[in-house]
Amino acid sequence: MMVTMSETSQQSPPETDTAGKTVVPTRVDVRIAAMNLLARREHARSELELKLQRRFADTELIAAVLDQLSKENLQSDVRFAESLLRQRIGRGYGPNRVRQEMRDRGLSQALILSALDSVAPDWFAAAAAAYERKFGHLDGLLEPAAGELGDERLTSDARRTAYQRRQKEKARRMRFMQYRGFLPEHFRHLLEG
Repeated sequence: MMVTMSETSQQSPPETDTAGKTVVPTRVDVRIAAMNLLARREHARSELELKLQRRFADTELIAAVLDQLSKENLQSDVRFAESLLRQRIGRGYGPNRVRQEMRDRGLSQALILSALDSVAPDWFAAAAAAYERKFGHLDGLLEPAAGELGDERLTSDARRTAYQRRQKEKARRMRFMQYRGFLPEHFRHLLEG
């Protein structure tokens, strides 16, 4: 692994004892730091490795400790992927956004697909929940106001203005759902009212 200038500047200086002497981190120090991070939440191996490299300079020692933690099943990319997937679904994110975040966290395509298969999320239900949380009750959200359509007394300009307003609102809601990572087939039925 190549170390760039920005990575070396992020590493903290070597630890010193009370007398100011440089202390070389041991395997136990790295393991304790890793366990402290894992106690807070699940981490992907790459994520954990990056955090430990900011604190400790010995990449071989970090790799050895992470290998041991994986063997002991204290660190698991599979468990991390499933945990992240459930968490993001609960927050109202769709498949595109979740997959991208998993890739950003250093998970392989095989791990992502495995997590999606084991959790088997209902993206239609997740889209409906996110939509309702943002926009309120699902029934008749984009229905015209009383008398807007079909009323002979309304001018064509008033009908056109009402139609344009509804289309603008529909586009705004569609953008929100796409930003959240849902595919159009997951939410199109929600926009139809």
